[in-house]
Amino acid sequence: MTEPTQAAPDLTAVRQAKLDALRAQGINPYPNRFVTDTTAAAARAAIAVLPEGGTDPTVRTLAGRLMSVRRMGKALFAHLRDRSGNLQLYVKKGTLPDADFALMAETLDIGDLVGVQGTGFVTRTGEPTVQVQHIALLAKKLRPLPEKWHGLTDVETRFRQRYVDFIVNDDARAALRARAQAIAVLRSELAQREFLEVETPMMQAIVGGATARPFITHHNTLGIDLYLRIAPELYLKRLIVGGFERVFELGRNFRNEGISLMHNPEFTMLELYQAGADYRDMMDLTEALLTAVFTAVAGGTTLRWHDRELNATAPWRRVTMLDAIAELTGWRAEQKSPAELQAFLAGKGLPAEKLADLSREKLIAEVFDNVVQPTLQDPTFVHDYPRALSPLAKSRPDDPDTVERFELFIGGMEIANAYSELNDPAEQRRRFEAQQAQRAAGDVEAQMLDDDYIRALEYGLPPTGGLGIGIDRVVMLATGHVSLREVVAFPQLRPEGAGQ
Repeated sequence: MTEPTQAAPDLTAVRQAKLDALRAQGINPYPNRFVTDTTAAAARAAIAVLPEGGTDPTVRTLAGRLMSVRRMGKALFAHLRDRSGNLQLYVKKGTLPDADFALMAETLDIGDLVGVQGTGFVTRTGEPTVQVQHIALLAKKLRPLPEKWHGLTDVETRFRQRYVDFIVNDDARAALRARAQAIAVLRSELAQREFLEVETPMMQAIVGGATARPFITHHNTLGIDLYLRIAPELYLKRLIVGGFERVFELGRNFRNEGISLMHNPEFTMLELYQAGADYRDMMDLTEALLTAVFTAVAGGTTLRWHDRELNATAPWRRVTMLDAIAELTGWRAEQKSPAELQAFLAGKGLPAEKLADLSREKLIAEVFDNVVQPTLQDPTFVHDYPRALSPLAKSRPDDPDTVERFELFIGGMEIANAYSELNDPAEQRRRFEAQQAQRAAGDVEAQMLDDDYIRALEYGLPPTGGLGIGIDRVVMLATGHVSLREVVAFPQLRPEGAGQ
């Protein structure tokens, strides 16, 4: 039931007057504590077994938000909602203290938080209901709920006032529960495989583990700049060196990039490493982990995405990057000159100035990103990348210019990235130095030289497979949402009142 159509400031003033009246009566509208012994869902289930008109003398205590109130003289019906769902309340004058009835009939409004005690019965229409014997105000809501929240044309308001979105939007609450379920499934699956969950620094003196622009902060006591991590990779591999053969971290990464339906500057990643494994093992593990998530959250491996169904039933397709390009273009990218690749990309609408300074390998990556990736709807492992694009990945034994790396694409999105990890310290130094040269030339996303990480490799990193999975996008797929904002509790937004 929506609230009466009235200007918001008037409703707020009415509620403020009610609040003042309660305080004048000596009633605390914001008490410190209210202990419950059940939830709305549990009470519904217990009462629902009664026959029509049946009663249950058990007194139950629960709390929640009033989502509707229907007054009928000396009685009223209301709906209370807590974390578990909704429950109907019945309030009748004479069955509870006069002060409680007056509170319910005259002072409480939709959206107020209340605690109730009462017994159960089933109405003639078969609705499990609690007949209230006592009611207490737990928090007075001063601002009115929107009359037609789903009809708002300013979508930004939903995410800026996310707390209101969660109050009135069932889908928004369901998305966060699905997120928690997905993370719980991943933790359970990894625990069964004897992976150890760890935590690594989020502020780092040397940023590494990915190709991205970092956020910079300053530590006053040490007098140094630090970076919010773009990935936990180099620290997790230090743990592998230290003898922790299977480790993972579920946590936030921060990348100073754009904001869109698919990007948030802070995002959640699952990153894991397994000694003795390579990128093929990581493909198998990725397939198993995400199949478990989709089965638990989506009820199976058929996913609704935009206006189509995606078939995520294993086994998933595997194709090399160069073969995937050849399938769509009819030619081999590795046989094309940089000028030919630039001309092809310019024909696809990419600005010439963006392409002019790109290496041949990066031009091939642009061909893949712009031509192939959007077509990869059903789960597809794209593997074997140019070495220059992957400074932390191990080269193939039969082709030193190609690394054992894959990315998983579903719904045209990158979902996971994995390597056979480079563990030769001399080769790692050469790769870092090449990245340093790119950084000196103006590439702000190139990786830094991390001498301590190389020193760790000199103690011995066993053959290791590494994997990173983007949790936000996995939850998007599992729930059918096409905007990352829907599956993040509080997505990053422009400051209120700022221009677009």
